[in-house]
Amino acid sequence: MAIESSTSAQNALLIEDSWGDFVAGRYREGKSEAEFRNYDANVIPTVAEFYRENHKYQTLDFAVAKEREYFALDKGKKSIWEAAEFLNTLVDESDPDTDLTQIEHLLQTSEAIRKDGHPRWMVLTGFIHDLGKVLCLYGEPQWAVVGDTFPVGCAYSEKVVFPEYFSANPDFSVPEYQTKFGIYEPNCGLSNVHMSWGHDAYIGHVVKDYLPEEALYMLRYHSFYAWHQQGAYGHLLSKHDEEMLPWVLKFNPYDLYSKGAAKPNLKELKPYYDDLIAEFFPDKIDW
Repeated sequence: MAIESSTSAQNALLIEDSWGDFVAGRYREGKSEAEFRNYDANVIPTVAEFYRENHKYQTLDFAVAKEREYFALDKGKKSIWEAAEFLNTLVDESDPDTDLTQIEHLLQTSEAIRKDGHPRWMVLTGFIHDLGKVLCLYGEPQWAVVGDTFPVGCAYSEKVVFPEYFSANPDFSVPEYQTKFGIYEPNCGLSNVHMSWGHDAYIGHVVKDYLPEEALYMLRYHSFYAWHQQGAYGHLLSKHDEEMLPWVLKFNPYDLYSKGAAKPNLKELKPYYDDLIAEFFPDKIDW
């Protein structure tokens, strides 16, 4: 299947020096909660265009192929900081809520969790939750890295953002994939469901041997808004998924509503995070 957007051109833009100025120019502090997740296409046309591509190309075959490719963890060894520093030139086209650099958003999230006295593993989860976006720097287009995630291989929920765009997806014309359960069994559990490919699945797999199960759910499903915010896809959930949902819900406000906070001071915070990372991770891990 031919893909209309050029991966090489997109990623060339991501690493241009001018993107730092672009991010700084768009940044606004003090955003209210009422303004978050505004997906009106007339307000944020670039976000609408992003989801038009995302919903068109995220097929079951595509997701399965990317799982096979990236779950091999053969992209080399990196430290957590090296992965974070990769992201400073990346702008998330799917997200209408933040114009910070990626590492600033990571710190905003983790510092909000830390301020509220949550366990150290949860603070670290906040810091690493978007590191899977290094997929863009491996050559993946942003529609295959960021944005809301959803199950593939079964009927699309109307609660997924911009559901009308799914009509252009080849899977939309496959009858087996457009039934309630599709290729899955009732209450099979999210671990048995193929999600649209993105950074959630990747970072959850990268760190699966280092963090507790609650953290892995936060990482794997923090972009699955149709589930944890809209209550969709309950027919696929296992009892374990339902038990883990409160942890995903606990994490979500920090991911979402920390984005309006003032920019964090990396120099001041780095010693704390050096110590935190060393508590859970070796110097370098497989990516």
